[in-house]
Amino acid sequence: MDKLRAMEVFVAAVDAGSFASAATALNVSAVMVGKYIQALETLLGARLLERTTRRQRLTEIGAVYVERCRDVLASVQTADGVAEALRAQPQGTLRVTAPVSFGAHRLTPVIGDYLAAHPQVRIDLNLNDRIVDLAEEGFDCGIRMSRTLDGRLVARALATSRMYAVASPAWVARHGMPAHPSELEAFPLLNFALWGPSHVWRFTRDDETVDVPVRGQFGTNNGQALLSAAMAGIGVIMQADALLGPAIAAGHVVPLLPDWQLPTRPVHIVRLAETGPSAKVRSFVDYVVSRLGQPSPEASRPSAGAGIDRRRLPR
Repeated sequence: MDKLRAMEVFVAAVDAGSFASAATALNVSAVMVGKYIQALETLLGARLLERTTRRQRLTEIGAVYVERCRDVLASVQTADGVAEALRAQPQGTLRVTAPVSFGAHRLTPVIGDYLAAHPQVRIDLNLNDRIVDLAEEGFDCGIRMSRTLDGRLVARALATSRMYAVASPAWVARHGMPAHPSELEAFPLLNFALWGPSHVWRFTRDDETVDVPVRGQFGTNNGQALLSAAMAGIGVIMQADALLGPAIAAGHVVPLLPDWQLPTRPVHIVRLAETGPSAKVRSFVDYVVSRLGQPSPEASRPSAGAGIDRRRLPR
């Protein structure tokens, strides 16, 4: 028995004054009204209504119980209204996860604009370079930079992430601009720890592929720390355009081997495959896609030697 439905039928029978009138109001048969009330009485172990052929009246227990049923049904209606409001109007807390560099440099400015347009939403942004399980860890949506996606997720494509190998202008002035990836093997390549200790950088040009093993005295699990190390002249790093774009534009680092391609990674914003996402999730996903669905200026391939004085390079 659907107890909530039975309560609704009981209240309707009391208000209408008869099973027949309640049946008409509820668009069911009078027999079905009787069955609901009988099931409710059996569950409670008490009579709720005394009925004769001419009238019905509440028992002492029924008179108290019907008021409690009204309270319950009113609470359910209020709860339904709250849920509907949350689905219709973006509001409440939205938990988002993203890779550190993309989240800090690409997503955060977009979040700022979104919040200005939706003052009733609060966003908790968790930046982490590991793969986060949205359902297990309680996130509403997240950014994925991967060629494979969890089938439980609904994904919307964003701009592709491009990787660059860069070094400081001082490093280039000291060692020269490499003409072939194999030349990098003679220099310290700084390791991004999350890619593993035996990581290689794979360069491609036309039909040629060159794998360069990463060997250097410095490694870290943080992209910003790698960028700081590169700007300090410690060695060469490979990171994504989200992190390197502003540093390249400012001349803090120089892209190496511009005629060669490093791996690209598709970027998606993902959410759980709910039947109907809430307004805050739906509106946030749509907004991020509208802002980050096309390559940003930083993602365009910079020219070799940008930001350095070529007169200082070795001949």
